[in-house]
Amino acid sequence: MIAHSIFFYIFSIIAIISAIMVTASKNTVHSVFFLILDFISISCLFIMIGAEFLGMIMLIVYVGAVAVLFLFVVMMLNVAQQKNQWFLSKSSSGHIPIGLIISAIIFFELIIVVGGWKYKPDLESSSGNIISNDVSNTHSLGQVLYTDYIHIFQISGMILLVAMIGAIVLTYRQREGVKKQSYVKQISRERSEGVEVLEVESNKGVKIDD
Repeated sequence: MIAHSIFFYIFSIIAIISAIMVTASKNTVHSVFFLILDFISISCLFIMIGAEFLGMIMLIVYVGAVAVLFLFVVMMLNVAQQKNQWFLSKSSSGHIPIGLIISAIIFFELIIVVGGWKYKPDLESSSGNIISNDVSNTHSLGQVLYTDYIHIFQISGMILLVAMIGAIVLTYRQREGVKKQSYVKQISRERSEGVEVLEVESNKGVKIDD
């Protein structure tokens, strides 16, 4: 029991420090690595409190997919140059109030969620979900997730799909001086467009235009 408490506090301290370093680190790649460390610590905490399914999902989905996707996007984009352009441009000042409004909304939502347990102590008993001790946590979570909350689960999948498409669009940049392949033109090209037959006289070369 003592060892369990010690490891719980160790993982909690690592998670808090990693979360602070995500925003405090000046290097974006280091921030993503701290985010991965934060997710791993949180998954260990889930496993220690008995929610092994949530811990494995945290490792597989967030660490194995989302965080790695963030890392690839950060490494592909020139974040340092874009960050300087963002703060130096005149159009960036118009986005700051929007960011502050969204941050305030998220902050008040967290206050409502945390304070709901204090102002409504019978919140857990008033829910329609019956927790049974005869089945495991994974079985109970699957029953609730794929029956009562199946639509929300599908919407979250669509949101992740949109995020993946957005990451692809951000990495797809038009650069000058780089030739790009057009597969449609290559497939539909006729022989006359790619091959030119010349009649060459004997003992004379062919001049090819650049």
